[in-house]
Amino acid sequence: MGSVQAQIVQDPTHWSYDLKKKNDSTFDLVFKLKLKEHWHIWSVNPGGDGLQEPPQFTFDNNASVKKIGTIKESGKMISGPMEGIDGTVHYFLNQVEYSQTVQVKTNTTISGTHRYQVCDESMCLPPKNKKFSFEISGIAGSKAVEDTVQTAIEQSVDTSKKIVASVPSHTDTPSNIESNKTENGSKNSSTSDDDTQHGLLWLFFMALGGGLAAVITPCVYSMIPITVSFFTKRSKTRAEGIKNATWYSLSIILIFTILGVLISVLFGANALNNLSTNWIANLFFFIIFIIFGVSFLGAFEITLPSSWTSKTDSKAGIGSFSGIFFMALTLVIVSFSCTGPIVGPLLVLAGRGGVVGPMLGMFGFSVGLALPFALFAVFPGLLNKMATSGGWLNQVKVVLGFLELMLAMKFLSNADLAQGWRLLDREVFIAIWIVLSFLLGLYLLGRLKLSHDDASPKNIYGQEYVSIFKLFLAIVCFSFSVYLVPGMWGAPLNGMSQFIPPMGTQDYVVSNGGDGHPDTQNRALENSEVAPQKYVKDMKIYEPPIVVQSGLVTYFDYEEALHAAKVLKKPVMLDFTGINCVNCRKMESQVWSQPEVMKRLKNDFIIASLYCDYDKIDLPKDKQFFSKELNSQVVTLGDWNEHLQASKFNSNSQPFYFYVDENGNKLVDNGYSYDPNVQKFVDHLDKVKATFSKHLK
Repeated sequence: MGSVQAQIVQDPTHWSYDLKKKNDSTFDLVFKLKLKEHWHIWSVNPGGDGLQEPPQFTFDNNASVKKIGTIKESGKMISGPMEGIDGTVHYFLNQVEYSQTVQVKTNTTISGTHRYQVCDESMCLPPKNKKFSFEISGIAGSKAVEDTVQTAIEQSVDTSKKIVASVPSHTDTPSNIESNKTENGSKNSSTSDDDTQHGLLWLFFMALGGGLAAVITPCVYSMIPITVSFFTKRSKTRAEGIKNATWYSLSIILIFTILGVLISVLFGANALNNLSTNWIANLFFFIIFIIFGVSFLGAFEITLPSSWTSKTDSKAGIGSFSGIFFMALTLVIVSFSCTGPIVGPLLVLAGRGGVVGPMLGMFGFSVGLALPFALFAVFPGLLNKMATSGGWLNQVKVVLGFLELMLAMKFLSNADLAQGWRLLDREVFIAIWIVLSFLLGLYLLGRLKLSHDDASPKNIYGQEYVSIFKLFLAIVCFSFSVYLVPGMWGAPLNGMSQFIPPMGTQDYVVSNGGDGHPDTQNRALENSEVAPQKYVKDMKIYEPPIVVQSGLVTYFDYEEALHAAKVLKKPVMLDFTGINCVNCRKMESQVWSQPEVMKRLKNDFIIASLYCDYDKIDLPKDKQFFSKELNSQVVTLGDWNEHLQASKFNSNSQPFYFYVDENGNKLVDNGYSYDPNVQKFVDHLDKVKATFSKHLK
């Protein structure tokens, strides 16, 4: 699009509402969305890098209404990579339906607000809040209020700006699906059953790997020879022993799969994913993982109540197949302290597979866990070749302990980002991971001993030695530590970008000046009277990586930017952007990052990044007002930025760049929207600079 005449983009969504009766007291509240061509809306599980805003449905308190399960979405979901976003994203084109099951005691009105954001190939619109209302009048019928008919809903004052978008876990499920691209760069996306199968297949193999990894934990590994020997001794023939061991393995699979089914039924398709993005849940996971990690390092043992094991163990002698089933249940319970830390993250991951995810995840995990029991029953001679239980199993637990502590930091980071505590900024997070990885490497080399460790093996000369396998693991740990070190000074660490906190939380970044040289002008600006002050603490976290890495100084307040322009005698580039704006990130990574562009931005312009979807800062009461352009109340900083764009520049989409002088007067008629043509953007900046030079004269 490039340099274009700005215009207000009408909302490309059409919402309608329906009420489906299931029985006398249970209803499905249905939200139907139709989108104009080329526009898309994110899934309730958008995936990506955690900055995409999913649809949210908030219900007003009503004692007569009980929600059953969570919001379900149905439609042709597209999953795949999207330029400018890390990881796989999930979204809908054309149409999608959302439904919420409720149980109602009496005739009532169910009301609330739903929030959504839509984008196309070149722009995103700020998130919108829309009210809804369902009238339930007993078993005789019901009425859904459509947004196209109920104009009061369209024009109502928005009172739900306190919704805080949750931060999704960065541990999103990768996918092999790729969106097709046309020659002009627009997406020609499609999906099929194969897309879903690919994602679920990947989930199955991840779960299978988790089950195989659980086999070498002390709780499970030590049970293999004992259990298999028991089958072979109590069975009259080898065939009977194989049959019993096979039933034992199938029982393990059945128990875990039933667990997956129960999770799907009780929590629904998206509950686990929603839980993984909730700050309280993430804080809970952090505490649990710390406890498991410290336990694995030898501080204490985590065991379930002995009565649980005794009750199941006492049933092991009942009948043939029923007794074997209870033996399998005993293994599942006894091994919890070792398998729990593996099953926990797996369930979070499986929750992204909808209803099928937990079932398939638990099935894959149990297959991996049960496989050795069946294998050794078929080939009992292999038991003699198994490494005996001993110190190496303790070392496995210690390695898992270090990994648990590293994962715990990720959960704490999710909660920290959601609440804005700034306890675990990027460099603090990286420093902790460097130390943990380095200590793990030392442990593998035998240079770090814990109180419950056995003596290291010695060679014929009485010297301690390290196995080749542990040596290579130590090399991986030390290499990972070295890889992380540059991140302490602002290196992007693209390979870990989904796990570490965003660049905006970094307190110190070695600037490259955009063209490879430090920019003294911007360094001086940081300490001058016109250094950005307002909203910096709250907004700095959302600055794009290229802005942080280049040392570009940006303002987050319009008036503050105008004041800086007066002092420094530079034009202002108003960057109307959004935290959840995909195309904004594309422009920054593809265009701003180019040396010829960054040089101009740093030397010739004052940059004001005005986030139109930021809801966490309320304006003072006397500064709040009703915007005719937005047809809504201006309550938050994001509302004000959106109103400024709409009222002054007749535009409401992001990204959009407009240019004004120190008094806020427009320098050129046209703004610049998403267009990754670097030379076109350079020419546009030069035109604005030339116009401003004439203005100074």
